[in-house]
Amino acid sequence: MVNITPASRPLAGIGWMIVTGLCFVALTGLVKHLGDSLPAVQTAFLRYLLGLIFVLPMIGALRRQRPGPTVLRFFGLRGVVHSLGVILWFYAMTQITIAEVTAMNYLTPVYVTLGAALFLGERLAIRRLLAVGFAFLGVLIILRPGLREISPGHLAMIGTAIFFAGSYLMAKRASAQSDATMVVALLSITVTICLAPLAIAVWVPPTPMQLFWLFWVAAFGTAGHFAMTLSFKAAPVAVTQPATFLQLLWAVALGALVFDEHIDAYVLLGGSVIMASVAFITWREAVLRRQNARPPLPG
Repeated sequence: MVNITPASRPLAGIGWMIVTGLCFVALTGLVKHLGDSLPAVQTAFLRYLLGLIFVLPMIGALRRQRPGPTVLRFFGLRGVVHSLGVILWFYAMTQITIAEVTAMNYLTPVYVTLGAALFLGERLAIRRLLAVGFAFLGVLIILRPGLREISPGHLAMIGTAIFFAGSYLMAKRASAQSDATMVVALLSITVTICLAPLAIAVWVPPTPMQLFWLFWVAAFGTAGHFAMTLSFKAAPVAVTQPATFLQLLWAVALGALVFDEHIDAYVLLGGSVIMASVAFITWREAVLRRQNARPPLPG
């Protein structure tokens, strides 16, 4: 039998990452379509509540694993952190363009790199540090402080990337001790619980049509994360990461064609700079992993 490693299926990995991007752009478009007809926290809560439908098949495996109190407290804390990012993301979608949301969301891997160095003890070499600085230059190109007003939506997206990075760092730590089923299921459950009291406090009765669109938001979100998992299994992140740049192009096209949003060349340029930085960081991490995996020379 031939053992097929993830690196031997780069086309499949890129293909699944393209599907991931399409799912997330569809999700973004649906949230933009809903607009601010519902409070942001309520929209986020309903998205995760309806998304629990897709978590139901995981409940059996979750019960068999019986996570202890320490594990549940850790995942509860992660749920709080992720919930804050979700609320800010849904709010940003009502304030700024789809292209800006997508471009600034690329900051999350950059913050993950910084967080891994600060909190997980990972080494941050000078080249990766320069790439991080280059990514923040991309943010300045998008925001253009002093040349235009920075809206609350832009600030919300900066916060979104920070909270999501914290959530992903916690997931990275948890994945060493828990399988993917527990990580995904407990995130969905804890975020729903965390958002519930905030949503109830500002509750506006949703219409059947709003619930219909929110169901599809949940469906595309779940499908996107599933496709991303398949992409990571099929090929290294260094191979699939550049394909995520297509998501920005699709977001720009969707905003312009469907929502009549202005195509901002600075957003495209800044997003490209951030994405180039992320691609470089990903490539460097892949190189370092290969070097560390090589057996030492004898003698």
